[in-house]
Amino acid sequence: MDLIVARPEGLYCPPGDFYIDPWRPVDRAVITHGHSDHARVGHQHYLAVDQSRGVLDARLGNIRLETLAYGESRIHNDVSISFHPAGHVLGSAQVRVAYRGEVWVASGDYKVEDDGTCTPFEPVPCHTFITESTFGLPIYRWDPPTVLNADINAWWRANAAEGRTSIVFCYAFGKAQRLLHGLEADIGPIVVHGAVERLNAVYREAGVTLPPTLRVSDLSADTPLNRALVVAPPSAQGTPWMRRFGDYVDSFASGWMRLRGARRRRGVDRGFVMSDHADWPGLMRAIAGTGAQQVYVTHGSVATLVRWLDEQGLDGRAFKTEYGNEEDDTEADAA
Repeated sequence: MDLIVARPEGLYCPPGDFYIDPWRPVDRAVITHGHSDHARVGHQHYLAVDQSRGVLDARLGNIRLETLAYGESRIHNDVSISFHPAGHVLGSAQVRVAYRGEVWVASGDYKVEDDGTCTPFEPVPCHTFITESTFGLPIYRWDPPTVLNADINAWWRANAAEGRTSIVFCYAFGKAQRLLHGLEADIGPIVVHGAVERLNAVYREAGVTLPPTLRVSDLSADTPLNRALVVAPPSAQGTPWMRRFGDYVDSFASGWMRLRGARRRRGVDRGFVMSDHADWPGLMRAIAGTGAQQVYVTHGSVATLVRWLDEQGLDGRAFKTEYGNEEDDTEADAA
């Protein structure tokens, strides 16, 4: 028996009678992390890692949620379930499912480099590994976090010296906090959109170090916006919310900035290559670390990664899912 199969509702464990990150309402949902393509409203029971509670509460509201610590196991219908760090965002986890000597691991989304804002990825030995492939092409290779942080800070410092506000558009959950964690706060004030600050509070409560931030409502007449760095979700681009910043230079932070032309399509002055997902070498490291002989690939460059796995002598297969559409979570009243 396959421990995890694809159903119209999502990835399903037949012996355990539960789903992992289902995209349609089900009775029992095991959740890998809080991005809305993986954690949705409408399920009767939720099980997740304890570090994700604050995020899930903030994003899903009043749900029936049980949590486990990383590495703690729960037996449900004779199936052992446990969560293990995925290194993607705060509270992200891989799900280990064990039954009658067979072990499968569903990774959710993951990143193998430690960025300082969430528990680092840990490979989990298994027979079958379910991996994402968002950036599953050899062109995708990320610079170390220290290099990326230095690049962003140098850009901000140069703009501040010219008296121009620096704007960075990035997703409100995950990328925004990672960017903030690496900023040199002495350059100038840091202003964030309300959708970002809502998640900043959750990260700070979890013990993640972030620099002081201001919402627009906190600004005073003497706030030197011409030296400020502003962090906002992509949906704020081109809206009236942006007008208060006057003469600004803008940028976009995403793994897609590795592609030629991506910055131009976003209509910004600068692109920073930043991702909460594994790059091509990271995917290779993660898969090898599991020791799995059978690997299912979901969302992204599925065919390319499956072909590569087969060439390495592994059993590469594919699951069709509805993952891969992370949103920026902007609310109309969250400015």
